[in-house]
Amino acid sequence: MKKLMILAIAFSLSLLLSWNPLLMSNLQAQSEPFYKGKTIRIIVGSTTGGFYDRWARLFARYMGKYIPGNPEIIAQNMPAAGSLVATNYIYNVAKPDGLTLGMPLSSIYLEQLAARKEVQFDLRNFHWIGSPAREATILYMRADAPYTSMADIIKATELPKCGSTGTASQSYTFLKMLEDTLGAKFNNVVGYQGGSEVDLAVEKGEVICRAHNISAHFGREPFNTWHKKGFDRHIIQGSRKRDPRVQDTPTIYELFDEYKTPTNSRRVAEVLMAEGDLGRPMMTTPGTPAERVGILREAFLKTLKDPELLAETKKGRMDVVATPGEELEALVKAVMDFPPAVIERARKILGN
Repeated sequence: MKKLMILAIAFSLSLLLSWNPLLMSNLQAQSEPFYKGKTIRIIVGSTTGGFYDRWARLFARYMGKYIPGNPEIIAQNMPAAGSLVATNYIYNVAKPDGLTLGMPLSSIYLEQLAARKEVQFDLRNFHWIGSPAREATILYMRADAPYTSMADIIKATELPKCGSTGTASQSYTFLKMLEDTLGAKFNNVVGYQGGSEVDLAVEKGEVICRAHNISAHFGREPFNTWHKKGFDRHIIQGSRKRDPRVQDTPTIYELFDEYKTPTNSRRVAEVLMAEGDLGRPMMTTPGTPAERVGILREAFLKTLKDPELLAETKKGRMDVVATPGEELEALVKAVMDFPPAVIERARKILGN
């Protein structure tokens, strides 16, 4: 009798579906992955050619095959104001559906810490997907400039002119941190659209220096050619240990010890240099369903183990040190919740 009832229910259901194609279509749609047939956009907060752009395009090529439904992924550049425009867009305009990812500059947290009026987001509300690398900073300078060390800069009467994209960019904040902790002074020229534009300005002689990531400095042009020609020199690196590629360049911590930098100044420096741990962060819109955030985080980490992607990063001399989204999220919250006295001093350094 029980088997007859089951057969009757199955027969009735088959009749219902055959006479109701709309219901059949809905059931099929529910069984298909959300991302099937969809397009994901990665909004890059900088210009083309730099490492942020290169990473975004690598993810656009490889990440889709690790997402159920294998969506198409495209990278779109939205440079301006140190990636403020891109971050505001993702927070306020993009739909919370998991189809818009962002790769802002790692220094974007400084815009919020500085309480700039242009900031229309709270980084703690984003869903952080992960970072493919951790980055230390290096200050490079034209070799024909009259500064060979931090000591030369500290005692200089004419300030070295350095370029940056904005007042919360990596170069600007690193130099401001050097002013606060070591007493060095720089002439910061802001307003360039991206790092590549600053490098071009250095070649033209508009400015003579910039601070940026060591991996980029040893991973692309024009630096490969510069190093062959002896065009630039390296002044300081913002890491705890000397990077093997710049063994002859002192670290910021060595100079902290040499110049007896106070503990409270070192804590502020930690805030300003936290972008090195953020690396090349990727996030998505607040309100995105947790299930899709989980899918994106898992796909992100799998992508960074893809043999073809790793072959490309090795060829392009791109360091790969993956940070999961959960760790990135915790790091962002920790930085944003530093003691008020430390944050206030950091704001003063940033110009607020």
